[in-house]
Amino acid sequence: MKGPVLVVLAAGMGSRYGGLKQMDRIGQGGEALLDYSVFDALRSGFEKIVFIIRHDIEKDFKDLVLSRMASIPYALCFQELDSLIPAEVFNQAKQAGRTKPWGTSHALLCAAPVIDAPFAVINADDFYGRTAFKVMGTYLASPQLTEGAIVPYQLKKTLSPQGTVTRGVCVIQDGYLESVQELTAIAQEGSRIVNTAADGVKQELAPDTPVSMNFWGFPTSIFPDLRRYFDAFLKASAGQPKQECYLPLAADWFIKNKVLKIRVLPADSDWFGVTYQEDRGVAVNRIVELTSQGVYPASLWNS
Repeated sequence: MKGPVLVVLAAGMGSRYGGLKQMDRIGQGGEALLDYSVFDALRSGFEKIVFIIRHDIEKDFKDLVLSRMASIPYALCFQELDSLIPAEVFNQAKQAGRTKPWGTSHALLCAAPVIDAPFAVINADDFYGRTAFKVMGTYLASPQLTEGAIVPYQLKKTLSPQGTVTRGVCVIQDGYLESVQELTAIAQEGSRIVNTAADGVKQELAPDTPVSMNFWGFPTSIFPDLRRYFDAFLKASAGQPKQECYLPLAADWFIKNKVLKIRVLPADSDWFGVTYQEDRGVAVNRIVELTSQGVYPASLWNS
C-alpha cells in the first residue's frame, strides 16, 4: 500500500496580502509556511507532495521553494482559468469578466491525475502544526479507506486583527462532520465574533466554533463525484465572475448526498496564517518560538 499524498493548494493570487504569500520567506532559513507543512507531513508518513500552482509563478516557485526540496518526491500541477473548462463555459466566463480560476475544488480536480493514494489537502499559506499531520497521516494509512476526514480548528484561534476572514463553519455530530457553511466575512467586533453577510445581516459565532481551515483527507474515489459537483457549479455560475467552488462546500455536498462520510480528527494543534501583510510578523515570531523550543531546526532542509 502506498503512503498518503499531501496536496498543497498554492495557486492563490494573494490579493488581500498584496503578493504571493505562498512563497513569502517566514523561517530563519528562508522557508515559507508551506515548508513547515511539508516537513511535518514527511515526518508523519506522507510519501509524496503535490503542489498546485499557476504557470505564471512556476519559475519563482521552483527558484524560491522547490530548490530547497531537491530530495523530496513531488509533482507539480497547474490550475489555470481554462483548466478542465468546456470551451463554451470558458467563453461565457470571459465575457462576464472572470480573471481568476474557479476555487479550491477546481484546483483539486486539476491535480487528480497525479494523486494515486489517499491524500490530504491543505492551503499553502497556513501553518497547521505537527500533531495535525500525525493524526491525518495515521488515518489516511488505514487499509481500505472509504471515509474522508477533517482536522478542524477553534474559530477564535483563526482570526486576523487586520480584517475579515473566510471560514467553513462546521457542525459535528458523533465524531462526524454533519455540515459545513462557508462564511466569507468573519471578524472580531469588540468582544464578539461576527460574520456579516452580503445583505448586511450579522451572525454572532461562538469563540470555540469548529471551523475548516482546508485540512481535509480523502480517498481517491471522490474524484468522479467532485467532478459532478464542479460541473453543476459551472452550469449555475459560469456567468458570475467572482463565484468560487470552495472545497468545504463540496464536502458539505458529499455529506448531504451520502457520497462520503467525513470523520472529525481532533488534533488540538496550533494554527496561524498570513491572510494580510500585517499577519506576517506574527507568523515570523511564532516560527522563531517553535524553533527556539526545538520543534523545528533553524534550517529545515539543511539540518
